[in-house]
Amino acid sequence: MRWLSCFLFLVMAANNHLSVVADDVVDFNRDIRPILSENCFHCHGPDAEQRQADLRLDEHDGALSSIIVGDRDKSELFARVNTRDDDLRMPPVDSNRNLTSEQIELLGKWIDQGANWGQHWSWTPIVSPEVPKIEDLAEFPVRNAIDAFIRRKLDEEKLTPSPEAKKSTLIRRVTLDLTGLPPTPQEVEKFLNDTSPAAYEKLVDRLLASPAYGERMAWNWLDAARYADSNGYQGDRERTMWPWRDWVVNASNDNLPYDDFTTWQIAGDLLPDATFEQKLATGFCRNHMINGEGGRIAAENRVDYVMDMSETTATLWLGLTFNCCRCHDHKFDALSQKDYYSLFAFFNQTPVTGAGGNPQTKPILLAPTDEQSKQMQSLESQLKVARGDLATYSKELDAKESTWEAAKLESLKESETWTPLLAKSVRAEHQQLEQLEDGSIFASGPNPKNDTYEVVAPLTPQSLTGLRLDVLRHESHFQGGLARSNSGNFVLTELEVFLVNGDEESPVKIRSAEASFEQGSLKVAGVFDGNRKSGWAVYDGKPVDRDHAALFRFENPVEAVQGAELRIVLRHDSQHASHNIGRFLLSTSTVPHPKLDEAGNQSLRLALLTPTEKRTDEQKKLLRQAHQNDDSRHIKLSKNVSDLEKRFNSVRAAVAKVMVMEDQQEFRESFLLTRGLYNAPGDVVTADSPTSLPPMPTETKKDRLALAEWLVADENPLMARVVVNRFWQQVFGVGIVKTVNDFGVQGELPTHEELLNWLAADFRNSGWNVKRLIKQMVMSHTYRQSSKVTPSLFERDPENRLLARAPRYRLPSWMIRDQALAVSGLLTNRRGGPSVNVYQPPGIWEEATFGKKKYVQDHGEALYRRSLYVFWRRIIGPTIFFDNSSRQTCTVSAFRTNTPLHSLLTFNDVTYVEAGRALAEKALHLDATSDRDRLEYVFQRSLARSAEDEEATILLAGLNRSRSEYKSHPEYASEMLAIGESERDQSLDDVEHASWTSLCLAILNLDETLSKE
Repeated sequence: MRWLSCFLFLVMAANNHLSVVADDVVDFNRDIRPILSENCFHCHGPDAEQRQADLRLDEHDGALSSIIVGDRDKSELFARVNTRDDDLRMPPVDSNRNLTSEQIELLGKWIDQGANWGQHWSWTPIVSPEVPKIEDLAEFPVRNAIDAFIRRKLDEEKLTPSPEAKKSTLIRRVTLDLTGLPPTPQEVEKFLNDTSPAAYEKLVDRLLASPAYGERMAWNWLDAARYADSNGYQGDRERTMWPWRDWVVNASNDNLPYDDFTTWQIAGDLLPDATFEQKLATGFCRNHMINGEGGRIAAENRVDYVMDMSETTATLWLGLTFNCCRCHDHKFDALSQKDYYSLFAFFNQTPVTGAGGNPQTKPILLAPTDEQSKQMQSLESQLKVARGDLATYSKELDAKESTWEAAKLESLKESETWTPLLAKSVRAEHQQLEQLEDGSIFASGPNPKNDTYEVVAPLTPQSLTGLRLDVLRHESHFQGGLARSNSGNFVLTELEVFLVNGDEESPVKIRSAEASFEQGSLKVAGVFDGNRKSGWAVYDGKPVDRDHAALFRFENPVEAVQGAELRIVLRHDSQHASHNIGRFLLSTSTVPHPKLDEAGNQSLRLALLTPTEKRTDEQKKLLRQAHQNDDSRHIKLSKNVSDLEKRFNSVRAAVAKVMVMEDQQEFRESFLLTRGLYNAPGDVVTADSPTSLPPMPTETKKDRLALAEWLVADENPLMARVVVNRFWQQVFGVGIVKTVNDFGVQGELPTHEELLNWLAADFRNSGWNVKRLIKQMVMSHTYRQSSKVTPSLFERDPENRLLARAPRYRLPSWMIRDQALAVSGLLTNRRGGPSVNVYQPPGIWEEATFGKKKYVQDHGEALYRRSLYVFWRRIIGPTIFFDNSSRQTCTVSAFRTNTPLHSLLTFNDVTYVEAGRALAEKALHLDATSDRDRLEYVFQRSLARSAEDEEATILLAGLNRSRSEYKSHPEYASEMLAIGESERDQSLDDVEHASWTSLCLAILNLDETLSKE
């Protein structure tokens, strides 16, 4: 007979609808606009490019061109929708749209009644309606304005509200709603024993003041703000936006007024003397995905990011589907493509270029934890003292430098194994070479692609064993390097040495060589191998910033006689242009086995030999550093400073870097992008509000701060309605407007429009007080009533839109996890900080990232933190949250699912099995004499109520079956108890503990446990 009752219900509904046509005044917004929007606006709406026959039915004047007011029979509009001629009928046959006979009759009656028009309800100014006068009944009290509006609607529908829920149900319901956690048995007992009229209000006030309140409120905003711990896309690099997440929690707990909550996140950086928190709040805008894939065009990325900011703002504060305007005018709402890019322009001043995939793309804000701040402050204080001590002693040391120089020069002479060559002649094929006073040879003039140098130096009678080449920096070189190349680097391709005795010249063979540094394959051995394609170079990935040297050992000692000379040829024939040595010094040695000491010793010797008044700044710096490096006390003081700096930098490096908002210095023009393409700019647009909404003040500078101020202005008809509606959805399960993301003409009409207007006006007039708004909702009888439903009421209102009963629905997966941890006693109360990696099946990240991302599970208390702090990888969210948004884009609609597959997770995932084990251990530690007493304890912790006798009989029978099974297979018990990392009491009997674990796991999976009653 169920089908018959459904049929009768449909007949009654149809008759009720027809009664509106027959007797009632047709309301344009309620009855007519939805018909036109669904069936006509696609071809006769706001989108000029798609408009047919130059007819607009989204505006009154346009509609009147096809209507004879008061006479449907003479109206072209009615004739077209009512005709049976397929060639004339509207909507066209091939449009897949079709008006019902009831809709056609409504249009006819509307025309007959005068075709009155009305502005779309959400575009009208917010005016607080008068609260209805409703009789206050003992069983159904009118506790506040919410109840009055709900009751009036119920009276119109000839329905009555439900009586108040039991206190045990009520405390669990409101505790879950306001904190996301279940009440403790102690809290339940205290509430049940409090018989005062203010007992429930005291409970609500306590929950609103709980730190857990902010964590619960934050979850929905993180979904809306597309918060995640990684960039998304293929690379999906990790980011550190969690300080912004913690700011959201704190803002909720501090009850930050919602207009400030709005302004800070959109434009906190533009506020006068912006605080750290106000700048941090703008991380909201930067929560978008970042595309770092190879080959991606930076400019396209940047446009995508700005579009994301614009569309997210429009969804959250205007409730409008602005994304429909990227490529053309909106097909249903009074929003043009120009409106889209005018909003886009507010965010288009970001300095972000779109290049790369850096998850800390500037501008960034360092957001240290309290502990990090303390450490850095302490180290900064120590550094200030240490640097002061070092500076004072350095001045004392400077006064003694001349004495040190004399002693140092003498010391170098005594230990010197190399003697600089004083050239008789120096020349180059293209440049000018000259020998400076310090003996070094300097190249100047035009810098050719290649060059060859020749140096001839007289010798005294001696036996030479090696030649040294020091390549020296000079301030005229590239960034003070060794050459005038574009890196300060050189490539010496060949070095030739000849002994000249009168008219005779003989080559000197080189046996081996070593250098202070060698660049890759460009080894020093390549300068005497006879191959001009090889050679020696010293580039180390950055412009060369130190001197270098090479030692060439002769195959046999060179015996020089009186009058002999050494001719040295240096060739630069590299394919790398202009890599010619710019300044060098040649020295010889007579020791049997010459060694290459530090290149700096030669530079130091040259500096000491240079008269004080002729020393370069580089030489002065070199001498001062050498003096300091020779002094033990200076070394100790320097090391102290260096150690402190390392510790400070180490702490600073670990500080989270949050991407935040700034506007760039140079103004960037914005354009209407043809078809939404980044590289198809059309007309120039300027930042402004949509033309169909109240305008911004003309004298206001049109920046993000102006946008935020416009959003929260009293004149804006959307924001307060949109925000209140989302909070209503959070508390009651469904918004007064079901389409929480769409307040346009395609969105659902509000079930209680006057209630929504009253709440919006009251919220705005209260100073945007969120806790006050939430308290109003949960204090109402509408919220406090029972969720039990009769068959007749369910058939009348299956979705509970009229609220004749309290909503009952499945808890979100994140709350189910937190509840299991709290009930079992595993939940840790640590708040804030970096996200954590909890239990997850192996291979999930690896599968999604081609093995590039390895999941490393945390341990200890990190496994038992609230779901809010679980690491969220954008391309594959935490598997334990089976009903949540992906957080890739802004999401405000509630996710709710009851698919049976989820029981596989809640029965088998490590988190839930471990929670069952921990809860069982608590029950077994209870000073109880019977299984019934222990079951009562588990019920109180899980459901805030006692187990009924029938429930107890069924569950305890299951407990005994488990005991029998585990006794027969004790290995099964051991396997069950080994799940999870928390320690268990090994003194408990395995069979008993495993049996109770199975029972507790079953209770954690009861429909009532998983639902909000």
